[in-house]
Amino acid sequence: MSQPSVILATASYDHTIRFWEAKSGRCYRTIQYPDSQVNRLEITPDKRYLAAAGNPHIRLFDVNANTPQPVMSYDSHTNNVMAVGFQCDGNWMYSGSEDGTVKIWDLRAPGCQREYESRAAVNTVVLHPNQTELISGDQNGNIRVWDLTANSCSCELVPEVDTAVRSLTVMWDGSLVVAANNHGTCYVWRLLQGTQTMTNFEPLHKLQAHKGYILKCLLSPEFCEPHRYLATASSDHTVKIWNVDGFTLEKTLIGHQRWVWDCVFSVDGAYLITASSDTTARLWSMSTGEDIKVYQGHHKATICCALHDGAEPTAS
Repeated sequence: MSQPSVILATASYDHTIRFWEAKSGRCYRTIQYPDSQVNRLEITPDKRYLAAAGNPHIRLFDVNANTPQPVMSYDSHTNNVMAVGFQCDGNWMYSGSEDGTVKIWDLRAPGCQREYESRAAVNTVVLHPNQTELISGDQNGNIRVWDLTANSCSCELVPEVDTAVRSLTVMWDGSLVVAANNHGTCYVWRLLQGTQTMTNFEPLHKLQAHKGYILKCLLSPEFCEPHRYLATASSDHTVKIWNVDGFTLEKTLIGHQRWVWDCVFSVDGAYLITASSDTTARLWSMSTGEDIKVYQGHHKATICCALHDGAEPTAS
C-alpha cells in the first residue's frame, strides 16, 4: 500500500493560504486571498479540496491544481464564518458564523440546504461521529445540539453564563465532548452510551487549563489509541496536552511567542501542528513535547491550520 500523501495548509492575516511540505518545511504553493481574513481551514475527506472560511463566504480550492481561483464559493452567511467541516463521506459541509447561524451545504450544489438559528455569534461547530448531530458553541455561552434527522435543536447547555464558548471537540467514538471558553476553562461531559440521540450530557470534569483564553481544544484521533489526549491552545502562548484519563497535564508545548490560535493532530496522534500570531506554524512531537519543524513564510499572524495525513475513505 502506498504511503498516504500529507496535505498541510495554513492561513494568515496576511491574506494568503500556504501549502507546506510537512517534512521539509518548504512552502510549495501560496494562494492570495484578498477579500477577507481566513478564520478556518478544513480539508475534504478525499483530500481533493480545501475549504477556507472567510467573511462572509466559504471558498473551496482544488488541492492538486495550481489555480489561484476557487472552484466553488458558498455565499449565504452575512458575517465572519468561524467554523467549517465535512460529513465523513464528503457529501456535505457544515458551517457556523458570527451571523448567528449554523448552515449545511451540499457540495455539488450552490446555496445552503439548511439553516439553524443560534441567536448569538457562533464560534465553533463540530459534527458528532454518528454524522447526524451538529454541536455548536456561541458567544453568549450556549452549547446547542442540532438533530439533523429531526431537523431541530434537541439540547441546550450553558456551562458558564455570558462566557463565550470558543471551541468544541468530540471524542472519535462519541464518548466525550469538551467545551473550552474565554476564561481558560474546559468543561467535559460524558455522552451516555446506548442512546441513539446525544442529548444525554453527563458532567464529568471541569478543567482550569489556562489563565488566558483557550482558542482551540482538540481531542486525539482514533489511531492514537490506547492513549487519549486533549490539546488546549491558548492566548498564553502555550499548548497544553492533557491525559483524558483523569485530565492530568502530560506536557506543555513551549516555543510560540504569541497567541496559539489553532492545532490539529496527525492521524495517529504522534504529532501536533499549531498556528500562532507569531506568524509561524509548528510541528510538535507528542512523545517529546519538542517542536521539530517551524513553518515560516507568513508575514502576519497565522490563525488556522489544516492537516490530512490519513488514508482517503474507500468507496463503499
